[in-house]
Amino acid sequence: MNGSRIAAVGHYQPAKVLTNEDLAGLVDTSDEWIRSRVGIRTRHIAGPDEPVDELAAHAAAKALAAAGLGPADIDLVLVATSTAIDRSPNMAARVAARLGIPQAATMDLNVVCAGFTHALATADHAVRSGGASRVLVIGADKMSEVADWSDRTTCVLVGDGAGAAVVEAAGEPGIGPVLWGSVPEMGNAVRIEGTPPRFAQEGQSVYRWATTQLPPIARRACERAGLEPADLAGVVLHQANLRIIEPLAEKIGAVNAVVARDVTESGNTSAASIPLAFSKLIEQGAVGTGDPVLLFGFGGNLSYAGQVVRCP
Repeated sequence: MNGSRIAAVGHYQPAKVLTNEDLAGLVDTSDEWIRSRVGIRTRHIAGPDEPVDELAAHAAAKALAAAGLGPADIDLVLVATSTAIDRSPNMAARVAARLGIPQAATMDLNVVCAGFTHALATADHAVRSGGASRVLVIGADKMSEVADWSDRTTCVLVGDGAGAAVVEAAGEPGIGPVLWGSVPEMGNAVRIEGTPPRFAQEGQSVYRWATTQLPPIARRACERAGLEPADLAGVVLHQANLRIIEPLAEKIGAVNAVVARDVTESGNTSAASIPLAFSKLIEQGAVGTGDPVLLFGFGGNLSYAGQVVRCP
C-alpha cells in the first residue's frame, strides 16, 4: 500500500435549532442584518448535557457504520477541537471510551477552524508510514459554549456539531498531499481565550486575508494533487461566512465544482465545519464516489491546511 483513502464519513448535529429570529430576541440584530453580512439562516446548538465528545462520538459511530467497521478495527483516534474544557482525558480518549475502541492511540489537535484538515493530513501520514492501519478522524466543536451571547458581531456566527471520516490504507492515494502553514504574527485575529474562554475575532482582517491571500494557496494544493481547479467536482472550504466562501471559491477557479454552503444552515462550527459539510454533500449525492474534492480549512491562529481527496 502506498497511499491512504477516506473509506466513509459521517456527521452529527444537536437537535436544537436557533434561528435568526431567535437571536433577534437576545441581541440587537435581525434576520436581514445577519443574512446580508454572513449568509447564515440557522445554527444547531447543543444543550448543557451534550459535551463535545458526545457530538464527536455520534459522528464517528456513523462513519464507522458506513465503512462497515467495528471499534476494534481502529488503532488511532484523532479529534480536532478547540472547545475542549478539560485538559485530560483528552477528547480522543473520551470518544474511544464511548465507542468501546480498545488500545487505540488517542490524540487531540487544536488548530481551530483548520483542525480537521490538519488531522486528516496527520492520519494520511500515519497510515502511509505504517504507524496506523485505520484512523478515525473527527472534527467537533461546541462553539456555543465559548460564545459571547451579548456580542452581536460574533454570537450570530456560531453553531455546534461534529463530522468524522475513517481513513485506511489504499493501493492508490485517495488523499492528496497537504499544503499547510500559518501567519503567526496575525494569530490574534481569531481568539478563544480568557476565563471563561470567549470567542472573538477581527472580522475585517480575517475577511481580507481569506479572500486575497488564500486563493493561490488553495490552487497550489490542487497542483500537489496533480489537478487543475477546473478538474474538481467539489470544494469544501471552512464554513466561516458565506461572504468569504463565495469569493474565495470563485478566485480558486473551480468552475465545475459544487461549492459547499452548509454555513447557511449550520453556522460556523469551527473544526467540525469541513467534515460536516463534506458528509452532507456525499449524503445528498452532490458528489459521487471517486470524485476529487478540495477540502480547505483556515482561521484560528491564521492557520490553513488543504488537500484534494477522493470521495468514498
